[in-house]
Amino acid sequence: MRAALLIPVKNLTNAKQRLGEALDQARRLQLAEAMLRDVLTAAAGVTGRFDVYLVTGDAHAQNMAAEFNFGVIEDTRNESETAAIEMATAWCARQGYDTTVVVPGDIPLITAAELHSVLDAAPAEGAVFVPAYDRRGSNCILRRPAAIIPLRFGNDSFLPHCEAMKQTGKPLIILEMPGIGLDIDNPLELELLVQRDGDTHAQRLLRSWGIGTQEPEPWEAAG
Repeated sequence: MRAALLIPVKNLTNAKQRLGEALDQARRLQLAEAMLRDVLTAAAGVTGRFDVYLVTGDAHAQNMAAEFNFGVIEDTRNESETAAIEMATAWCARQGYDTTVVVPGDIPLITAAELHSVLDAAPAEGAVFVPAYDRRGSNCILRRPAAIIPLRFGNDSFLPHCEAMKQTGKPLIILEMPGIGLDIDNPLELELLVQRDGDTHAQRLLRSWGIGTQEPEPWEAAG
């Protein structure tokens, strides 16, 4: 078995626009880099079972990949996560990988133990999905064979991915995981991240900015 762990990363400088009401662009870049570092740290704990690749054309991300001795599948078009993973999946198939696992770069609570559990749960043919905490997004997808279904990412990708797997007739395993399950897209999720136990790069950064630590005003507490 050959398994590739794919981490798509778009342009970090313009990342996380939906956090604009809470963070300016400079801080959004810092947070995006911190979250990616947390994901890569977890990935470093499974290199005995996965070959790890960042799918990106971003120079910051490529430098981080080199720091961790991970591969890069260069995304020269930088169109979307969906297009990047479609390109990378085809590349993996050509290289002889029979298993792909896709995780985003914005799930800073992910752990190596969770990634090991995903691979341990994999059927001989089929898929393992870890949904986002709200069960809308798909925060981790294992496919075996590597291109058993195409992936279409977005705010509501989980149910369409489940339906696509149903059409194959192959087994689908759904795992709920607290670390992988929390992706950071909006100000509410910044608060959730700070409130969770842990000491990740992203959590330390947010706490240093005072995110989620402000005491409510009296009228807010009363209301």
